[in-house]
Amino acid sequence: MVANLGEDEPSASRKGARRLPRRESALVWWALFAAFAGVALWLHSWRIALLGLLTWCLYEFLLVPTLCRVLKVQGHPCTKRVRGRLFACGPAHQQLKSDALWRLVWLRNPFQKGDVEHEPGGVVYSSDVRGRLTSVDKTLIVLALLGTIGTLVGMVYGFR
Repeated sequence: MVANLGEDEPSASRKGARRLPRRESALVWWALFAAFAGVALWLHSWRIALLGLLTWCLYEFLLVPTLCRVLKVQGHPCTKRVRGRLFACGPAHQQLKSDALWRLVWLRNPFQKGDVEHEPGGVVYSSDVRGRLTSVDKTLIVLALLGTIGTLVGMVYGFR
């Protein structure tokens, strides 16, 4: 038997719960985006506005705190926390999400390794169904993609 070493026994309501690390508030990011917009308006600089737009796009792609949301075999979405709308919680879910991102631009994933292994038990869904993106994720990914393209076009246009 292992000694408790001074740790309190978890209460019945919190049994099995683990504390997740705190993340920065979304308000910090939105304050940064508002600062970019304010400085761009104050200086009448479209270049600073493009930099703010690019920062928002990178935030949505890589840094926004969100959930994995890939369907598990039981039929409900994965609720593990991830950073960025392009990422999933593990290799199997990442493959499903990558396939869904390629389907979003009407292409097949050229790096696809074959069918994803099915977890034992539960309802079997095809990888097309399991990797389906939610409408909010689709909308924000498309907007961030358009913003990135717009930023690149604006940068090239600005060098003329």
